[in-house]
Amino acid sequence: MYATFERRWWTLAVLCLSLVLIVLGNTVLNVALPTLTRELDATDTELQWMVDAYSLVFAGLLLTAGALGDRFGRKGALSTGLVIFVLASIGATRATEPIHIIAARALMGVGAAAVMPATLSILTNVFPPAERPKAIGIWAGLAGAGGAIGPIAGGYLVEHSGWSAVFYLNVVVGLVALVAGALLVPTSKDPDGHALDLVGALLSIVGLTALIYGVIEGPNHGWLSVESLATFGAAAVFLGGFGYWESTQKNPMLDLALFKNPRFSAASMAIMFQFMSMMGMFFVLTQYLQFARGYSAFSAGLHSLPMPIAMMIFASNSPSIVARIGPRTTVTTGMLLTALGAVGLSFVGVDTTYAVVGVSLFIMGVGGGMVMPSSTTSIMSTLPLAKAGVGSAVNDTTREIGAALGVAVLGSVLTSRYASSMHDVAASLPEQAREMVLAGLGRALIVAERLPNGAALVHEAKTSFIGGMQVALWVAAGLLIIGAVAVNRTFPAVDDDVADGTPMH
Repeated sequence: MYATFERRWWTLAVLCLSLVLIVLGNTVLNVALPTLTRELDATDTELQWMVDAYSLVFAGLLLTAGALGDRFGRKGALSTGLVIFVLASIGATRATEPIHIIAARALMGVGAAAVMPATLSILTNVFPPAERPKAIGIWAGLAGAGGAIGPIAGGYLVEHSGWSAVFYLNVVVGLVALVAGALLVPTSKDPDGHALDLVGALLSIVGLTALIYGVIEGPNHGWLSVESLATFGAAAVFLGGFGYWESTQKNPMLDLALFKNPRFSAASMAIMFQFMSMMGMFFVLTQYLQFARGYSAFSAGLHSLPMPIAMMIFASNSPSIVARIGPRTTVTTGMLLTALGAVGLSFVGVDTTYAVVGVSLFIMGVGGGMVMPSSTTSIMSTLPLAKAGVGSAVNDTTREIGAALGVAVLGSVLTSRYASSMHDVAASLPEQAREMVLAGLGRALIVAERLPNGAALVHEAKTSFIGGMQVALWVAAGLLIIGAVAVNRTFPAVDDDVADGTPMH
């Protein structure tokens, strides 16, 4: 049945290369922000949107892009997305104003939305059921670990070649993936070929974009501000409208009955909780390594490696783990291990030996390597192969929503606890310096360099940051434990829903 796809492992290599390119887009630019501040005179708001424009457009378009791939062809979606991503990256290298970077990053998000669901849906179609969990394990491991590679690659390139090298990397990798994909990736699509649900697509795009925008801007405006409440209200209206519309359609873009399947809903919930906690913790950890411990961006990336290494090892071996203990136990155990790693990190201070940090990160990686491939396999196995694009998009959307929530929530916990602890210390400083000190540890270190008694401020700021980080990590652990309990109660103990194994068309 699958003899046509004897090169499927080469196909997987192309899909994983494309995936890593998209995942890197979420993190690789962060290390270039200080350089962009100096060379393009970017404000804090502009810097934030250089990062967030990508995530906002990416998440908003995922469901629609997945449906388009099913309808018109997944190889075409992959190739089109890569072309858009490469062209946008070329445009970014020519930027002379911050708005140019923001626009290029938004366009990169369009390309990413086409590429990411296509990678998983093509994978699901070219691998037979017996090999599919192994392939998904490799895919999921890279999807989770790829973000940690960004600071390493970005830090090295910025230090040696400048900020534009970050985008040239996208161009080179994207072109390689594009050419290899043309040669090694077979085509597939939904054989029924129903017309695209345009109303559903529009409602999902507006609703998801409003939701992600609200999560991103919530910490800045205040979660209960008029702006935030209006944004979340709009998201609720449009997503509610999307749900109602889809329930009335004979051929919906997303069959909401899927969420009545406990296997599908529990796996989606697990991915959201896992990404919420891990991406939030990674956001906090990056600041700890660079600001509290004084590592460079490149060095901080290297010191984060225990997590992606463990994740890749356990993700690629997840099928054997599931075979021994079942998917429900695998997923819940992985979530609890990630929580244990978060608790371990909560005990570190400025001078704590790195071994404690490294072991905690490794444990977190083990947990992630157990959760993500098992959950992704569960999501994809509940769908017919003809709908693999939409299934992949649901998987990817839960990741993006979880990641945005994690950074926003844990970042807010860290910032509020830090600012509260530093209030009295900053009270005696001039207004501008006081605002900078209360904004975060990185800004406080800049102020301290200008003060005659700066060492005292550095000590207080780092102590306050560690206190805020500890609370944020306990919140992350709590979220994971709550998620593990919910998943354990929802996830069926027996694998009774599997993909139909129908070969692709």
